[in-house]
Amino acid sequence: MDLDVFVVAHSAEWQRLGELTRRGGKLTGAEADELVTLYQRTATHLSIVRSVAPDPALIGRLSGLVARGRSAISGSHTPAWREVALFFTRRFPAAVYLSRRWWIPAMLASIAVIVVIAVWVSGDPHVRASIATPDELNQLTKPGGDAESYYSTGPATSFAARVWTNNAWVAATCLFLGIALGLPVIGALWANALNAGLIIGAMSAAGRADVMIGLLLPHGLLELTAVFVAAGTGLKLGWTVIDPGRRSRTVALAEQGRSVVVIALGLACVLLMTGVIEAFVTPSGWPTWIRVGIGVVVEVLFLVYVFTLGRRAAREGEVGDLEARDIGDALPESA
Repeated sequence: MDLDVFVVAHSAEWQRLGELTRRGGKLTGAEADELVTLYQRTATHLSIVRSVAPDPALIGRLSGLVARGRSAISGSHTPAWREVALFFTRRFPAAVYLSRRWWIPAMLASIAVIVVIAVWVSGDPHVRASIATPDELNQLTKPGGDAESYYSTGPATSFAARVWTNNAWVAATCLFLGIALGLPVIGALWANALNAGLIIGAMSAAGRADVMIGLLLPHGLLELTAVFVAAGTGLKLGWTVIDPGRRSRTVALAEQGRSVVVIALGLACVLLMTGVIEAFVTPSGWPTWIRVGIGVVVEVLFLVYVFTLGRRAAREGEVGDLEARDIGDALPESA
């Protein structure tokens, strides 16, 4: 192919495409049709040049034209700040709200297990003896022991980062491994409830339940809620594998999977906040009522956020999924 001849033959079309893209949305119907036609032709020209005569200057010129043409046809993108605002005011709270029938039962069941284990451990010395030796229990529960010193190990910023990473990993495990019929999620909930119940029970038996409450509640209320949301969402994903409803299993899993990603991103921010509280508020020398009060306030704010913004967005049709234009086309399915 003679590149000079090719350029002369099509330069008028390229120039016209450039003129139309510079005019933005101020096009008549005929000009809009012309824009689409010239964009398609120029994209073909670019492909030919790349495969037959890859001249860098011409490829750069045509690539810019094609990019501007595509932008003019598809419209301007939503500003990043608006996407962030939509995520936190609609998508994330709506996704959490719509999963409430899964994470609220998971929360209530876990709390019940924690209470039963704590009461059992605190009231039965034989159970405590089977868990650890007297020296180990004393090291855990004594003033300044392991239960208390854990929250002041290392610089607060490093501790906050470590806590956030650990909690985010636990939440991600519950969210994404839920696809294995929810079994890993049930295991994670059990392990979490067992550990919490054992520690609370041991501290209660030592007469230091009030200290444990002062250490757990400032960050634990919101932290455990985030874990329960993750677990409930993971269980919902696992149930989708079993019963996709009237949709095909592929479509149902794709929809629920995108919602899982939305919740994962939102919970990462929530858990970052709990990590900061656990690092700076929990081990502080403030009175217990202030530390617990901070935990109660952030928990209430999160629940109000979910059950006001989330419910409102859900009633308006938000499902915590991508915009329809970002999902892509799907093959038709038989009813």
